[in-house]
Amino acid sequence: MRSSHASRHGRIPRLFALCAALCALAALPLISSARVRTASISIANNSGRSIIHIYLSHTDQDDWGPNQLGESPIAAGETYTIPDVSWDQSQVKVVAEDGNGCFSYGVVSGSGSPTWTITNETAADCGL
Repeated sequence: MRSSHASRHGRIPRLFALCAALCALAALPLISSARVRTASISIANNSGRSIIHIYLSHTDQDDWGPNQLGESPIAAGETYTIPDVSWDQSQVKVVAEDGNGCFSYGVVSGSGSPTWTITNETAADCGL
């Protein structure tokens, strides 16, 4: 009787360890998807208009952060780099506002060297 009790008592810690290991394995995808990425984003203005504001958001939301340019617009033909951008998705949504109040939207990937090139053909939402 004593050996049966000791045997049953020894299974509980092993069962607990097995459950803890399974829970940890199940949580790995959640932990890896919530990882914060940091990169610099280059905005190349190859359009004929000046870009006065750049905002960033999650791709599936309109949770825009502050203007990334400060007081320095991106003139036609210039490139501006936003340093050390952190986000928790594989992509980030970028919006540019020109001097006429028109907005252009783009999505950049967090891998490699993210660059968004604005051209005269980039669609602009002027609220019409």
